[in-house]
Amino acid sequence: MKKQSDLSRLMEYAGKYRILAYFSWTLSAMSALLALVPFWYIWRIIHDILEAFPDISQAGNITGCGWSAVGFAVISVIVYIAALMCSHISAFRVASNIRKALMRHIVSLPLGVTEKYGSGRLRRIVNTSSSATETYLAHRLPDKAGAVATPIGLLFMLLAFDWRLGLLSLIPVALGFLIMMRMTGKNMELKMKEYQNALADMSNEAVEYIRGIPVVKTFGQTIFSFKRFKASIDNYEKWVIEYTKEMRGPMLFYTTAVNSVFAFLIAGGIILTGNGASKEVLLNLIFYIVVTPVIGTTLTKIMFMSEDSMIVNDAINRIDEVLREKPLSRGREDHVPADASVVLEHVSYSYDGVKNAVSDVSLSIRPGQKIALAGASGSGKTTLANLAARFFDPQKGRVLIGNVDIRDIPKETLMNAVSFVFQNSRLMKASLLENVRIAKPDASREEVLKALETAQCLDIIKKLPEGIDTVVGANGVYLSGGEQQRIAIARAVLKNAPILILDEATAFADPDNEVRVGQAISALSNGKTVIMIAHRLSSITDADCIYVLRDGEIAESGGHSDLIKQKGIFSRMWRDYSQAAEWKIAKEVRA
Repeated sequence: MKKQSDLSRLMEYAGKYRILAYFSWTLSAMSALLALVPFWYIWRIIHDILEAFPDISQAGNITGCGWSAVGFAVISVIVYIAALMCSHISAFRVASNIRKALMRHIVSLPLGVTEKYGSGRLRRIVNTSSSATETYLAHRLPDKAGAVATPIGLLFMLLAFDWRLGLLSLIPVALGFLIMMRMTGKNMELKMKEYQNALADMSNEAVEYIRGIPVVKTFGQTIFSFKRFKASIDNYEKWVIEYTKEMRGPMLFYTTAVNSVFAFLIAGGIILTGNGASKEVLLNLIFYIVVTPVIGTTLTKIMFMSEDSMIVNDAINRIDEVLREKPLSRGREDHVPADASVVLEHVSYSYDGVKNAVSDVSLSIRPGQKIALAGASGSGKTTLANLAARFFDPQKGRVLIGNVDIRDIPKETLMNAVSFVFQNSRLMKASLLENVRIAKPDASREEVLKALETAQCLDIIKKLPEGIDTVVGANGVYLSGGEQQRIAIARAVLKNAPILILDEATAFADPDNEVRVGQAISALSNGKTVIMIAHRLSSITDADCIYVLRDGEIAESGGHSDLIKQKGIFSRMWRDYSQAAEWKIAKEVRA
């Protein structure tokens, strides 16, 4: 199947504005040809001056030709402005539609896909790649049409006045074109991709570095603590320096070639005039010296347009890479969970396609049952919880909610059935009321207040200057981590979903907030099916069943007291946790 061109791909997003893009190219070509007409009037002015010399006053057409040259130059500019207006309207529509298409697709993707790309890289694809297409359509394509029309008109003019001088002036043009092809060939496409990759990596690592600044400050580390961020900067620096050195020689020869037209013309003029100068040869020589700088300008435009074509090709490839990601299936309206049970049947999932994060896991959670997932870091706890919430689909096996395959449940129905409280809850830059109401947009003010009360948030509201109408975040107030957790719990309370997934919400809370968060979670969990990811083992002693994971597999399961008696993995984990807690208490007592 023949590959679709980049321009055709972009025109698909233009819709009815496609015709404006075509108009812009036509008008730009017309503008380029009109811009050459003043040179013909300049030739006539030089001709009249040489004919009348030394009595220049006899040259009566100078003023008329001069105004005609100005008139055509003004018309050329007006036509070019009209071309740019058409191209910009079309280009803005294309960029807007690309962003809309990307965002519609991204929100339909599994969370695992967005984690694979990273927020920095996705942001760059949505913003920078779409902006590259806008620049290409709004400026480069109209300029390309003009750059194609200009050499055609120039070629006619160069050969029409004196074909010998015309051919001489084309020699450096041919040399410059050959050098330009050397710089903008397949190797340049590869280099451009490497350049965009280096920028994307640096952007992605910068986002991760900024997120980790609190840790850096806490432990007094420097930027070198973030080796990947520094490595991405070093990689970009190394690439830029090497590429600049590689292009230094070709660019030097190219610049010399396109600016050496004068040397060829002067040498040709000396040869053609022989022992005596002819007015006709002198006239043409002066005219060619005036007009030939346009050749160098046009060639340089073409060279940068080739680079822009590679940039937009890379941008389209990156956009298509995201659009090719398979979205979550939409489900069927008639598939509604019968209850709040959760069943995993022989579930496996791998992030990299090499090693399974979870492998052949099966477990069953009854409606209203509270289970906990325990295990060392990287054992697969969060992956299992994410699969249960359908942040991504299992590559093997299936997940059932209420005896319905989670892939068949409509997204809205599934989201109404599951609530989440993560370790690091984030609040939007909005009022406290709006931050909680996001869980149930049609909730009344009284419902929000009731949810905040259940989540132990009344003390937070009392200290805020405008109560629940206080804006949090930038230009507002800031809440502590524990306070943010309680607001996140209030969201879950307001949503009142029958299934609750907790990624140890008390993990980073201070003692006072830990007690309040614990009380809020107890109120929230009442009567719900709860899946808890355990970091502090003391928080899961009342779980109906604890599943202990090791290397993505369930190694042990049972109640807390049963697992302690087994003297297995959980027993060792509990012993180590208890000793650490006792050491902490003893240390505080001595202090």
